[in-house]
Amino acid sequence: MRHLLEWRFVMSGLPLQNASPSSAVSQVSLITTSGQESKPKKKICCACPETKKLRDECIVEHGEAACAKWIDAHRQCLRAEGFNI
Repeated sequence: MRHLLEWRFVMSGLPLQNASPSSAVSQVSLITTSGQESKPKKKICCACPETKKLRDECIVEHGEAACAKWIDAHRQCLRAEGFNI
């Protein structure tokens, strides 16, 4: 199943070597260079679409218990966007 997630990651326009939760978060972190103490500029529903999509697909296919790394990656991304979760 990991291969399927990697394929989806590549299809989303991100390189295959970045098909991990931490690298997805670091890419988003690079994009958002504003200070982390500032108020978020987006609504939480619109922030981190890449990690959100991977998290949601994993949960639907494998259940929440099997997707902890993607859930954590999405939380890290949201924190990098300025959300306090």
